[in-house]
This record gives sequence, C-alpha cells and structure tokens, in this order.
Amino acid sequence: MSTDPHVADLPGAIVHDEVVAARHFWVHPIDVGQTLRIVDLKGNQAVDLLIYSAADDAERYSAQDTVAAQGNLFLREGSVLRSNEGRPLMTITGTSVAYHDTIGGACSVESNTLRYGHHTKSQHACVENYLKASLPEGRSKRDLVSNINFFMNVPVEDDGALGIVDGISAPGLSVDVRAEMDVVVLVSNCPQINNPCNGFDPTPVRMIVAA
Repeated sequence: MSTDPHVADLPGAIVHDEVVAARHFWVHPIDVGQTLRIVDLKGNQAVDLLIYSAADDAERYSAQDTVAAQGNLFLREGSVLRSNEGRPLMTITGTSVAYHDTIGGACSVESNTLRYGHHTKSQHACVENYLKASLPEGRSKRDLVSNINFFMNVPVEDDGALGIVDGISAPGLSVDVRAEMDVVVLVSNCPQINNPCNGFDPTPVRMIVAA
C-alpha cells in the first residue's frame, strides 16, 4: 500500500501522475471508468476545468445542463457533470471541500481589465491557457464554454450578485471525478492574482489518474 497520502485510497492502479505548475495548463484523456483526482498542494488554489467528449468534441461540458439537472448551482459529491447533449460526462465521486463553483467562469484579459484596471492587460489568464491548450487540437475560442472552478468560492449574495472570496481549500485537499464516457479534460491552473481565489499567489496542483 502506498504511503503517499494523496494516492493511498484511490481505486485501481495509477496511470498518470503529474504536478502542474502555477499558472500552467494541463490536457489529458480520461477513459470511461477512470478517476481523476485533483490535489490542491498548497491550498487556496482555483482549478478551472473543461470536459470534451473524446469521440466528438462538439459535445462538451454544459454548466446549464448540469445546474438544471441537479437543481443546484454548486457542485458537491454525487454531482453529475453533464454535456450539452444532457449526457453524463463525469461524476464527482469524492471531495474534501463542501462544494465547488460552476458559475464564476474563467478569467480573461478582457475581464481582468474591466474588473481590475487597464494595467492588468499584460497579465496571463485562464482563457489564454485554454487557447494555448486547444489550438493544437483544432479548437478555438468559439469552443470554450462556461467552466467548472474547483475549490473556488463564489457565493450568491442576497441581491443576486456573485462574490469572489477566499477559496475554501487547504493544503492536500482534493476532488475526485470519474469519467462516465471517454473524455478529454482541459485544466487551467488559474493564474489570477487580482482577487482572493488563489490567495493572490497561484500555486501548483497535482493531477492523478487511476484506472
């Protein structure tokens, strides 16, 4: 049995294990039945994730279908991540934190300058990570959809406004998602430094795939 606390209770054999540096992206196929574990190594790091069907990337994660099917804005253990065809792509089978965000979206150069000032225009953002990862696969900006923000805390205020506050994670906490079909997962290890979602200091995360 492994003494590594991040993998000790994973089902099956480890088929991929990689640390993704702060601000970088990660793309990997996850076969049906495999589990992806995302470990927040330092704590308070937001992990932006998109899912595409491996058979046809026109079918991809849909925040609208996911929220409508479960009747809740937040993702918890047991939440089924659905595609724009309404089919299950992946399921959250375990999580060390209470919930995850599915409405806050991904940061971009445009949103950074609007929210934080024109001086942030040169700063890298999640949309740029997504584009760098997608272009070699033939996908473009039109193929980017509303994403999941694992470990990010986006409360809905009484007036309906969305807040972006300190994350709810801590060093070593994790989330497990099981593939319900063959998928390709695209992650931006969020580079945001202007709001508390990363504690103003992006840090590495660990991506582990078990079969």
